[in-house]
Amino acid sequence: MSDRILSVFIDESGDFGTYERHAPYYLVSMVLHDQSVDISDRVKSLEYRLGNLGYHQHAIHTGPLIRRESVYLNDKMEQRKHLFNILFYFARLLDIHYICAAVDKHECVDTVDMTAKLSRSIGSSLAKHADFFNSYDRIIIYYDNGQVELTKIITTLFTVMFPHVEFRKVQPVDYKLFQVADLICTTELLSIKAEKKEFSKSEMEFFHSIKSFKKEYLKAILRKKL
Repeated sequence: MSDRILSVFIDESGDFGTYERHAPYYLVSMVLHDQSVDISDRVKSLEYRLGNLGYHQHAIHTGPLIRRESVYLNDKMEQRKHLFNILFYFARLLDIHYICAAVDKHECVDTVDMTAKLSRSIGSSLAKHADFFNSYDRIIIYYDNGQVELTKIITTLFTVMFPHVEFRKVQPVDYKLFQVADLICTTELLSIKAEKKEFSKSEMEFFHSIKSFKKEYLKAILRKKL
């Protein structure tokens, strides 16, 4: 009998710097995929649709996409929404789960305090679902090592809590589920902002209203939460 393998794709929103009004939260999402579930056809479909829009070998970054930044600076709203929806529907149709940890940086005294709070939040989520993680023979963590502090946290927590853990550095463009982790980070962040009625002008323009965001996007993503 072959080993049961769980892939964990990790992405973050925010940074470990001091509190700033325009970016008050730090989130970490983990997309969980049982490797026995084949998603190759859906990946091919996603790549085909992106190629038709002229985005060959492109990693969608949902935050800049919403804000019309970076490579999306010259893209019209219609095209940006099309890109967002392509990734959203891809994620919605997948047999995956996710967990997400969030920290309000306004409540953190300094970077050390933030690291401790984030470690507790992630550790609590992992412990809560320990039976799920332990049902697999191997756990493979995929992260781009974008932030040293987060790399240390996830390496420490996973190796202490679970046996047979492997770590692999990835490029977002090579793994669609890494891009789904980015989408989930953005969606969970928007969920926090929606509850506090803190949508920015660009977010209101993109989703039309908080109500429509919750109905058309958040509800479907939350069904994937472990």
